Amino acid sequence: MKLVAPLNAFGREDLAMAGGKGANLGELVRNGFPVPGGFVVTTHAYDLVAQGHDTRAYFERVEIPGDLREAIIGGYAALGGGPVAVRSSATAEDLPGAAFAGQQDTYLNVVGEQALLDAVRRCWGSLWTDRAVAYRAKLAIDDSEVRIAVVVQSMVEADMAGVLFTANPVTGDRTQLVIDASSGLGEAVVSGLVTPDHHVIDASGRTHFTPGRREVVIRGAAGGGVVHESGATAERLPDEVLKELARLGKEVAAHFGRPQDVEWACAGGRVYLLQARPMTALPPPPLGRLNPMQRRLATILLEYLPERPYPIDMTTWVPHGPAGLMAKVVASFGVRRAFDGFLREEDGVVYQLAPPKPHLTLGVLVAPFSIAAGARRYNPARWTEDRRFRGYLAGIRELAARDLGAMPWARLVRVPRQALALVQPVADLRVDYLPGTGWALLRLLVVVKLLGRGRLFGGLLHGARTRTTDANEALARLAELATSTGALGADPRPAEFESAFQAFLAEYGHRETSSPILVSPPTWADAPETVLGLVKVLAAEPPARKKPDDTLERLLGHPLLRSRARRARMRRWVAAARAGVAFREDSHFYFTMPQPVLRRSLLEMGRRLRDAKVLDKPKDVFHLRLEELEAINDLDALTGKDRERLRDAVRARAVKREELAGVRLIDPALVFPVRETGDALVAGSPASGGVVTGPVKVIREPSEFGRLDAGDVLVCPYTNPSWTPLFQQAAAVVVDTGGAGSHAAIVAREYGIPAVMGTGRGTSVLRDGQVVTVNGDAGTVTGAP
Repeated sequence: MKLVAPLNAFGREDLAMAGGKGANLGELVRNGFPVPGGFVVTTHAYDLVAQGHDTRAYFERVEIPGDLREAIIGGYAALGGGPVAVRSSATAEDLPGAAFAGQQDTYLNVVGEQALLDAVRRCWGSLWTDRAVAYRAKLAIDDSEVRIAVVVQSMVEADMAGVLFTANPVTGDRTQLVIDASSGLGEAVVSGLVTPDHHVIDASGRTHFTPGRREVVIRGAAGGGVVHESGATAERLPDEVLKELARLGKEVAAHFGRPQDVEWACAGGRVYLLQARPMTALPPPPLGRLNPMQRRLATILLEYLPERPYPIDMTTWVPHGPAGLMAKVVASFGVRRAFDGFLREEDGVVYQLAPPKPHLTLGVLVAPFSIAAGARRYNPARWTEDRRFRGYLAGIRELAARDLGAMPWARLVRVPRQALALVQPVADLRVDYLPGTGWALLRLLVVVKLLGRGRLFGGLLHGARTRTTDANEALARLAELATSTGALGADPRPAEFESAFQAFLAEYGHRETSSPILVSPPTWADAPETVLGLVKVLAAEPPARKKPDDTLERLLGHPLLRSRARRARMRRWVAAARAGVAFREDSHFYFTMPQPVLRRSLLEMGRRLRDAKVLDKPKDVFHLRLEELEAINDLDALTGKDRERLRDAVRARAVKREELAGVRLIDPALVFPVRETGDALVAGSPASGGVVTGPVKVIREPSEFGRLDAGDVLVCPYTNPSWTPLFQQAAAVVVDTGGAGSHAAIVAREYGIPAVMGTGRGTSVLRDGQVVTVNGDAGTVTGAP
């Protein structure tokens, strides 16, 4: 139970005793890095004094016990009794994902025994400032589990000081080092009081320099404390110091195994390291230029990934759901590695979307023959008659009917694999029936172009009857019923509406709210408020009835299609193309049916782990990997060590996820390059023609569906089939992601509203209420009076 010990008594494993800062500094000292001498007032000393108290006022007046007082004074004497820096070192700071930068106190140029004791007290108390408590709450860190140590070091009266990042904090480039420097103590740089000199050192050693402004210089005062001086000479950091900092930075990063944020000081030409902690909120490394195939893949994946996957996603629905299905389909045509490793993880959390480079095999050469054979054998219009599909539905009904709550743990933990195994037949169905779909669409496209009617192609596909169409019409009927029964303003809702609502959820409730390739987001049944939001939108102003589509009749009016036989053949070809479109939509609809069973089984495990005091709430199970759950053979037999290991994993991944909340998985400009737009506010791919002017309404997630008003220009980050009912009310749609073949584009064309896809930045540029003109032919959004 050490109360005070020198820095070299600690290493990175001593977090609980020395706090994050003390443990990291001790690790540096032990490994020969130039760190000013010092000692740590440990967390045991804090516990001795705290005795259950958790207010700043208590610590500022508490009497330090005699033996602890003498130990602190003894450590101070061993340093020579001169000026020291006194820094807080909490057990939940300077960690991966939780920097706690500036949350606890630091006191510089502390002189004298009494001043030192006062500074230690204030550091203890800073654990309980409003900002520190709020920061911990944001990261879901329990106050009762946090302790604080205090680091005391000889003061370095720096000529220049600052911060060294061993990776570029803006671009994420791990090959660059960034050094910020200014005159005097580094506090001016760290606190943002000064615009520092900025050095970027690239992989070749070249330095790119931007001078600072030296607005203020902080120096130690003669009797203790610091003074702020205005102005300073524009002395630049010597080249030899830059080289030394670069060398030390690389060695520190290599030692800790990750990019580091290092505070440093230079006095008399000698460099000292004052602090090292993992860099947080670091963007993923730059991917470089994407080739056209990678951009196309990224367009699809971005639309599928509106939010960061959890570890449970990465071990369940990501590899086995639609992404895994697509990989299997393209592999059957000779394209390998189309979806391999497209999500990169760090500390168990996804940090980057990296579109892979597909690899063509010799199978590509025989693909045309296998596609032709498949097109002849498998008719997309009859795919639901396939015995594999009927068996698939029977398997889902059987699994969904099981009482998960009554299952013993040993059976429950097997349900996820059973749900994932169910989806494999649908992948086989896609492989078999897609050739017929592709052939039907290609044949129709070629024919209408040869007839000089290529512009009619999209309209000819609109008559396809899909499960998405069924869901949208059922929603419209619900909206009519809600209006006639006054259901939306009633509590409880009328029985007639409630019965119809539950029937709707039973039929369509497995639809995703945000992503079809993740299991963690709720479905419509899990989040019925999403459906009610759609009902509210449709009930506010019933959608106008669509005019009968006469595209086919216009095509049949072509002079070369006057004979009865040719007209009949053309009708068959259009029907086949529509059947292909329906197959694409409906196979997706049915493919996602096992997802709710999978999600319910995981949450049931989460509830039991919460009851066993392993998790704080059931949804924390999403921070675990499936294999970690499967490793729990008997929940009641979990040892204390096992429980702590699972809790630590969940806590660390939750903190890392929170750290990355503002970091994008991929730079949208790589996928949707910014192009010359003239006077346009944003531009993208033209996806559905027409020109409309209206007010912007930015809808970022399904919970905001109810905010859309009839005639609004819907601006959103992504879409999926769950969003399409909104298109009945929107005047136009502008989407950050997606292309002309995405769900949003197809449905926009069906409803005859302009659509601009792949803007990359529409939701960040456009604002609610802003009046804009959407040109779906040109792919532009411009300001309007």
